[in-house]
Amino acid sequence: MPKTRKPDVDAGPPTVMCKPAAMDCVFCRIVDGTADASVVHEDDRLLAFCDINPVNPGHLLIIPKIHRVGLVDLDKSDGSQMFVVAQRLAAAVRRSGLRCEAVNLFLADGPAAGQEVFHVHLHMFPRYRGDRFRLDSGQRPASRTDLDQVAARVRAVL
Repeated sequence: MPKTRKPDVDAGPPTVMCKPAAMDCVFCRIVDGTADASVVHEDDRLLAFCDINPVNPGHLLIIPKIHRVGLVDLDKSDGSQMFVVAQRLAAAVRRSGLRCEAVNLFLADGPAAGQEVFHVHLHMFPRYRGDRFRLDSGQRPASRTDLDQVAARVRAVL
C-alpha cells in the first residue's frame, strides 16, 4: 500500500524528527515515514493526518514531530502551534464538502483521560446534528463554594 503523505507545499524539509528510542510509537513511525498516514498538513515541527478510527469523516490528529508523551513534556510553542493548525484545519474541513456543522478539539493527557497513544496529539473532528459521538457523562453543576475551593487550590500552585 503506497504512503499517502502529501505535505503542504510550503513545509520544507523536516527539521525535527522522533528519536530512534521512540520508534515503538506509531506516531513516531508515521513521522519517520515507516508507517502510513493520510497527511493533510506538515511543517517543520508538526504533522496532521486522518485518524484511523474517525469519530466522523474529517477527524484529524495534530502531533509534534518530536516525541512528547503529554502536555507537561510539550514545547510551549509546539503546543500553541497545534491549536493554530487545528483552527486552520477546522476551516478547511468546513470548506471541503465533508459534513461539518461544528467542530470538537480534544486532547487526552494520560491513561485516566483516555490517552491510548502516548505521543501527545490533538484531535480535531467535525460534528453534526445526529452524529453518534457523545460528550455527556452525566455531570451535574457544582456549587459556587465547591468551585471557589477548586479555584483556590489551583491558584495556590500557579
